[in-house]
Amino acid sequence: MKNVTDSFVSLGHWSSAGSFGFNTDILATNPINLSLVLGVLIFFGKGVLSDLLDNRKQRILNTIRNSEELRGAASERLEKSRVRLRKVEKEAEDYIVNGYQEIEREKFHLRNSIAKKLEQLEYYKNETIHFQQQRAINQVRQRVFQQALQGAIGTLNSCLNNELHLRTISANIGIFGTMKEKRD
Repeated sequence: MKNVTDSFVSLGHWSSAGSFGFNTDILATNPINLSLVLGVLIFFGKGVLSDLLDNRKQRILNTIRNSEELRGAASERLEKSRVRLRKVEKEAEDYIVNGYQEIEREKFHLRNSIAKKLEQLEYYKNETIHFQQQRAINQVRQRVFQQALQGAIGTLNSCLNNELHLRTISANIGIFGTMKEKRD
């Protein structure tokens, strides 16, 4: 491994005019390395992210369908309640003398309870959709972060060994020392 490192270091000392060589300056090549890593992550992670988003979209659509079914059931109950209301109104006409006030109270309570139930169902539907969207976003963020972190760690572990790492640190300390001397 030392021979490979020495060959890269010696390639860095070749004249750059008219020849091809390796740039061993870590600070100069780091943006290039980062852009390559990000490009590879985007290229290969795009399909995984697309699949995750499609799956999440299907789950959200299923949740919306379920909410719509619940709304349909509530509409049926509303229609049944309206039929019942009509029946109560007919009975009210028959018993107007004796039970008019009681029937009016029953109508009022039915309307309020139906309105409250519809409001509650609409609220639960909206909360479910919002919760599922936030959950999907958080899961996608978490997976992308984990994959990026694993890729970066893998790249760093495969590229750096102790000797190269120590040389890089020593070179950077020397550069910073020179910069400090120039400032002073």
